[in-house]
Amino acid sequence: MTDVITRADEQTETPPPVPFKGGAKDRWVRRAPLLPALIFAIIVTQVPFLVTIYLSTLGWNALRPGARHFVGIDNYVTVLTDSRLRSALANTVILTAGAVIFSMILGLALAVLLDRKFLGRSIVRTMLITPFLVMPIAAALLWKHAIYNPGYGLINGIFGGSTDWVSSYPKAAVIATLVWQWTPFMMLILLAGLQSQSEDILEAARVDGASGWRIFTSMTLPHLRQYLELGALLGSIYLVNTFDAVFTITQGGPGSQTTNLPYEIYLTTFRKFEYGEASAAGVIVVLLTIIVATFALRVISSLFRMEESR
Repeated sequence: MTDVITRADEQTETPPPVPFKGGAKDRWVRRAPLLPALIFAIIVTQVPFLVTIYLSTLGWNALRPGARHFVGIDNYVTVLTDSRLRSALANTVILTAGAVIFSMILGLALAVLLDRKFLGRSIVRTMLITPFLVMPIAAALLWKHAIYNPGYGLINGIFGGSTDWVSSYPKAAVIATLVWQWTPFMMLILLAGLQSQSEDILEAARVDGASGWRIFTSMTLPHLRQYLELGALLGSIYLVNTFDAVFTITQGGPGSQTTNLPYEIYLTTFRKFEYGEASAAGVIVVLLTIIVATFALRVISSLFRMEESR
């Protein structure tokens, strides 16, 4: 009887799945629908970048069209040693870091607020997301004329006086505009992190007598660490390329205090007409962005692995 039962069990066992062994032709058939998108992405992104790398090796001034010649890495040396471009790099770091840090702090505060249940939460959430949906050039024009204007701006209208905020505090004016627009982005990322936190663990901490501040600092913030990193990295990737706010509000002034790398590249191209030098500066900006994006992709991958392990 035992032998019969054992043989029956062996017959009812499910055989292991046989791995698919398709040839090279079958693999290409499955990948064929993706080829048009891949080809389009290569044409739109990689071909212009290769052309830019080629232009960065040329000494080319549009005012002297017949004097174009190969200069190797001289343009890169100029970009890295020019005091004007170093100042633009420093301004880029200040504007990007200031906007990311303040938008992250405000986004965290708003995310904690929206994580609670209250009447009209959906309406408040929609209103807080709205600034992120405004076009950058429109947001810059709004802040320049409706808020910063010394004659009829909102700030002087509330507090009095006739302070020219753009001329007196150019960096703060640009940073405040970027913070207003990018705080909703940080808020959404951090709100997703808050809503992924286990309520059972929080409730157990409250039962044990932990205060709200202790729960926030010891449990919520460590849980949000990867979401904070993701928001900071993604925000840095976008904000390092800020052009609209600088061009619209300050045009790099006064005294080049807000001239960042994208605006400096614009000036080098359309004011100095140094196409080779501008191309070299653009390649450097792209490489710096790729470095930041690499860290962002690692953070995103770690978030996916953390979600899969739950």
